[in-house]
Amino acid sequence: MPDVSFTNLLVVAAVAVLAPLTVGFFTRLRIPAVVLEIIGGIIIGPSVLGWVHVDLPVSILALFGLAFLLFLAGLEIDVHRLRGRLLRYALLGYLVSLVLGYGAGASFKVAGWVSQPLLLAIALSATSLGLVVPVLKDAGQVRSEVGQSALAAASIADFGAIVLLSLFFSSSGGSTGAKVVVLGAFAGLVAVTGLVISGTARSMRLGQVLVRLQDTTAEIRVRFAVLLLVAFTALAARFGLESILGAFLAGAIVGLVDRDSSSHPRFRIKLEAIGYGFLVPVFFVSSGIRLDLTGLLHSPSALVRVPVFLLALLMVRGLPALLGLRANGTRSTLALGLLQATSLPFIVTATQIGVALGKITPVTAAALVCAGLLSVMIFPLLALTLLRGEPKPAEPEPAVAAADPVPEPHLM
Repeated sequence: MPDVSFTNLLVVAAVAVLAPLTVGFFTRLRIPAVVLEIIGGIIIGPSVLGWVHVDLPVSILALFGLAFLLFLAGLEIDVHRLRGRLLRYALLGYLVSLVLGYGAGASFKVAGWVSQPLLLAIALSATSLGLVVPVLKDAGQVRSEVGQSALAAASIADFGAIVLLSLFFSSSGGSTGAKVVVLGAFAGLVAVTGLVISGTARSMRLGQVLVRLQDTTAEIRVRFAVLLLVAFTALAARFGLESILGAFLAGAIVGLVDRDSSSHPRFRIKLEAIGYGFLVPVFFVSSGIRLDLTGLLHSPSALVRVPVFLLALLMVRGLPALLGLRANGTRSTLALGLLQATSLPFIVTATQIGVALGKITPVTAAALVCAGLLSVMIFPLLALTLLRGEPKPAEPEPAVAAADPVPEPHLM
């Protein structure tokens, strides 16, 4: 057996447990546990106490935690809702975000804060779909116009940011034109895989076997999902793209195929248990450990970047919400802008890639992550306050049927 120590992983796991417990005991904090996970990582890491460093076990689990986080984000996307006016506004809003983000990046390049404006534009253009959904559910606005607009905008922003990061800042190198061709080939392979899985899902015999094995120690549906995640992640890396793109698309494929969960209601809960209960916290805690706060705290000129980046995030993602002002009204539009400007996981991912490629300095990366932390702490609370003043959409009345149909088995 290799000589590997699990001491660092033990401390990371302890922080992963203490963060949600703190939120649970001190309910007035009203901040997501992910914020405390990153802060906990900062405290135990080299920037403060120096108890822990990212060794091999932590690094491997953190990498797989990032893949699982993007997989679960892809799982949240409802492709069937992305159409019509919602899709047009979401696409137009994202294009506006990229233009504003590039303008902000060019300004920061003149100030000497960044060397690559496009990387900053992409980092600021994302929205955390996984954080937007709980806020809308708490406000009872998931089915409302503003709720659907927020979900569509977050879905497009997440997908667009991941694709652009893979095209322009993949660690594998190569020209952008070549990567466009490779991305097209990869997208074709993903589409074919989705069609094959969808066709296989209609097999009654296979469906019966899956139902029989899904809640045994085989956990066959979970194994299929993990297989798809690992396969797409490995294929993306093999194609010279960022592995996070493969993980995200794997989740989107599972979500597209798994539309009727009547025969397997606990499937997604199991996936979330693996991700949010084990792997994803390791990624966030290790991100805090890696965060270089020394240069940020020792230089007032560097520290001022945090509120400036926070304002840039609000402008880049918040202003496009004004496109729907007439349809959504003032309060809902303000709430939508705040939700769109809520971003953290992708900022952490983009800054780590930027630092690895030498495109941004560790100090700038730390400032961006701190701005993302503040966005998660401030913007959802303000949005929730605004949305609670809006009327909730009426629940659709269930249709009356002579008899309940027997659900057919599905692959996922």
